[in-house]
Amino acid sequence: MKSLNRRGFLKKSAVATAGLMVSAPVVKKGFAKNSPNETINIAVVGIRSRGRAHCSKFSRIPNVNVATICDVDKRLFRKVAAEIEDITGKTPKTVVDIRDLLDDKDIDAVSIATPDHWHALHTIWACQAGKDVYVEKPLSYNIDEGRKMVQAARKYNRVAQVGTNHVGKKVVKAGIKFVHEGKLGEIYMGRVIIFGGRGNIGHVKDSTIPDGVDWNLFLGPAQYRPFNENRFHYNWHWFWDYSTTEFGNNGVHYMDMVRRGLNKRVHPIKIHCTGGYYIYDSDQEIPNIQTATYEYEDGIIAQLEVRSLFTNPEAGSKGGCFLYGSEGWMHLSGNGFKTYFGPKDKPGPSMSSRDEVHQPTDPEASGLDPHFTNFIDCVRSRRWQDLNADILEGHMSTAICHLGNISYRTGRKLTFNPYSEKFINDDDANSYIKREYRHPYAVPDEV
Repeated sequence: MKSLNRRGFLKKSAVATAGLMVSAPVVKKGFAKNSPNETINIAVVGIRSRGRAHCSKFSRIPNVNVATICDVDKRLFRKVAAEIEDITGKTPKTVVDIRDLLDDKDIDAVSIATPDHWHALHTIWACQAGKDVYVEKPLSYNIDEGRKMVQAARKYNRVAQVGTNHVGKKVVKAGIKFVHEGKLGEIYMGRVIIFGGRGNIGHVKDSTIPDGVDWNLFLGPAQYRPFNENRFHYNWHWFWDYSTTEFGNNGVHYMDMVRRGLNKRVHPIKIHCTGGYYIYDSDQEIPNIQTATYEYEDGIIAQLEVRSLFTNPEAGSKGGCFLYGSEGWMHLSGNGFKTYFGPKDKPGPSMSSRDEVHQPTDPEASGLDPHFTNFIDCVRSRRWQDLNADILEGHMSTAICHLGNISYRTGRKLTFNPYSEKFINDDDANSYIKREYRHPYAVPDEV
């Protein structure tokens, strides 16, 4: 099928979306670019904020070329393209709709930094087109999407990394290893506390769509609404149509570390979340204070607390994640870990990023981001098993955040079947596992 026909089919077909995606042609690329001298061509989708960092980080890796940048806002292209050209000497192509780049046989991988509600479709489409995927955290907008993304990566044999980049750091790996070796004793609890000051977005009236912005494409799977600046660049984080709350935005980083520290490869079975939106008067829909407690089948407890009103509301308080054992406890963050033992919290072994000794071959020694280089290494080797944050790991950690949000939205404690990924005898809670999609931007039942 020719590219033009495929694009027209994807964009304009009146066939039901599930059939549309199943029928879409699949290019199963079997390349194995094992030589570091062979260039990996990347397309970055969503370039304003985190995606702009993707462009920079990938451009600095030897023999990696950011060949195409994609965004619904054309106004961003000139500046980001110039930044890439300044690093690499090459000017990337610019595309508004991701579907217009998926036919490009020279693109090896797609890096996705779009709003949460687009992660699933972008990832699934890329996998179906034979592209490897780096997708930002949180992996998905809901639990069903996360599972479908894992299925797509496995079905099409794709390397798919999630942007929970803390787990790619040596100090974090060392901290988790310390816990797994039993040096804190028997682990019974993990906790995450995040203090992140967020301002008041106020009230903004609907307005005309700015020139250069494809508002319909921005909305994609979400229900149509008139253009509003408060729902667009970055502020989309504060609306249910596109957001996974601060649980998904920041909490997933630390819950990923806690889950790995607890050595949990299953979902919790009981979830209770409370919170609300306090102090400010604004258009914001999601809570700015949220606290969730999770219980696993074996009785181990995990907690996630996010407070967005002030950066550090208590003198001397520390954010990050905490792992508690029968002999001691650990404070773990992206910068390292500290341990404490006994009833008087006697300091134990610790490690910080400043303590690390980098070999000349380490990415960090060259100022590269190890999470991005890990992805490229696995694209070359075709071993997704070597990823720091494989897509299944991302699904397990992101689902914890979704479960907390669902308890918050239903207003009660929930019981979850971790194997079927459904709530037990609870149609209301199960209604949040999957969303109502706007045609034709629907995640298919079969990927």
